[in-house]
Amino acid sequence: MKTKHVLIMLAFLLPASCTKSNLFYPDRNPDEGLEHEMIVLGKQLEDPYTVANMSKAFESVYGTKADRGQITTTDFYVRFLPRDEAQMDELLSMGLQLIDHPVDYEILREGDYYHDPQLGEEDITWQYAVVSKGFVFPSGIKYEILDECFLPENSSTKAEYVDWDSVEREAFRLTGNSGMLRDGTKADTGRPSGRVTIEDDSSGKIVGVKGVKVSCNVFVKIASSFTDEEGYYEMNMSFSSEPRYRLVFKNRKGFCIGFNLVLVPASVSTLGKGGVNGMDVHVDGNSDRKLYTRCVVNNAGYEYYCSCNNEGIVMKTPPSNLRIWLFQRLSISSAVMLHQGALIDNSVVAKYLGEYSFLVKMFLPDITVGLRDMDSFSDIYSEAVHQFAHASHFMQAGKDYWDKYIYNVLLSFVTSGFVTFGSGTEDNHGYIEVAEMWAYYMQNRLHEDRFGGNPDFGSSYWFSPQILMVLDNKGMDRFKIFSALGSDITDRDLFQAKLVSLYPESRSMINQAFGRYN
Repeated sequence: MKTKHVLIMLAFLLPASCTKSNLFYPDRNPDEGLEHEMIVLGKQLEDPYTVANMSKAFESVYGTKADRGQITTTDFYVRFLPRDEAQMDELLSMGLQLIDHPVDYEILREGDYYHDPQLGEEDITWQYAVVSKGFVFPSGIKYEILDECFLPENSSTKAEYVDWDSVEREAFRLTGNSGMLRDGTKADTGRPSGRVTIEDDSSGKIVGVKGVKVSCNVFVKIASSFTDEEGYYEMNMSFSSEPRYRLVFKNRKGFCIGFNLVLVPASVSTLGKGGVNGMDVHVDGNSDRKLYTRCVVNNAGYEYYCSCNNEGIVMKTPPSNLRIWLFQRLSISSAVMLHQGALIDNSVVAKYLGEYSFLVKMFLPDITVGLRDMDSFSDIYSEAVHQFAHASHFMQAGKDYWDKYIYNVLLSFVTSGFVTFGSGTEDNHGYIEVAEMWAYYMQNRLHEDRFGGNPDFGSSYWFSPQILMVLDNKGMDRFKIFSALGSDITDRDLFQAKLVSLYPESRSMINQAFGRYN
């Protein structure tokens, strides 16, 4: 299919920013590491939460004279088939908790994703959800109502005398699912809460995994919660049987890490079944490699977004729908911003792609992080922060600027004999100069703030990010420096002049810093 050839062609653009190696080895699959295979489903199970089954359980517990009229449809178990990312985003914007596999099937083998075998590999798979009875289905998006359900938490007509935990347990028994229940005591019903932590081996601290989504479910009872800055979460539902837990790497700040197969932007790390009262998750360097690197990049992103605002002084954050891919076997990283339309919206490229332009944009990332030979928390963190800094610059300078930046990185790489960033003598090398000065400066600044020491990332390159560190150390912080990064700042001299014009009281300091590394 033409799409695949286009993607292969565009894959070679990924080293267009911040390459740390003189060779690019195309990898078939992003986020490759230990096996995270597709979920394998077993037989279909009878859902205890259907209106019919909960009615039978209610009658079994309270007798035929009980008021069964209390059990009416509260929710629909549905599945959607979005045809593209716009429809997928529309569903997510409605607050739906989407799961890519049916929740009323036995799980023979856990995995990080599922794709319906009846659908093509380039199609978005069915997305399963539970919606309220009054939900207004979006027009134009294909859907099917699979079951009418009764969830006690969502009912507004519950009688005080009813022990709904007992009714739920009876529904599990009547549907042949009693093996999922605990011992039947009230103490074995709980509202899941817990903490997700990661060991920062670079500072010797245990820190929370920040703003990541924790999701869990038993059949159609689905709950999710974002962790806070310390990694704590709490669900809004209680469970009588052990839920299946997952970490979904769509951060509350908006960015997504990885993708599950096709067009689903956020990677999932399946954690398996956990207690009704919750699951604590601790990640360290000996944990699953994918889980570990996702958590480090997640924290780098969360903390970078926070660093863009200090007591009301702000600089632009990366796009809210930033898409990040992790490559375990590559030693390069980039901020090509393809998902935001950089290069893809260029008139020449768009004309070549034709009708595939929109589709290709959906497939491709904004940021890639090469993780080969990166084991420490600080190495992964700092590399990710560098790319987030580029994404902020993109938001300030715009797509046309970024197209020229990417083009000149590639051109300099080739014309200099495959030297990273070229020699600084190529035409229009100033785009590289300004972009890399800023990104390496932020990498150094935030690394020093987070881990201490005197980092010198990028100091051997001709564009000398030390200039900005000197300014920072003399009181010109990142907010002031960022304000000078407009679309018209295409080389070092223009950058220097803009800083002087914005902060004339610091003219001498600015000129000395730039002159020192000229």
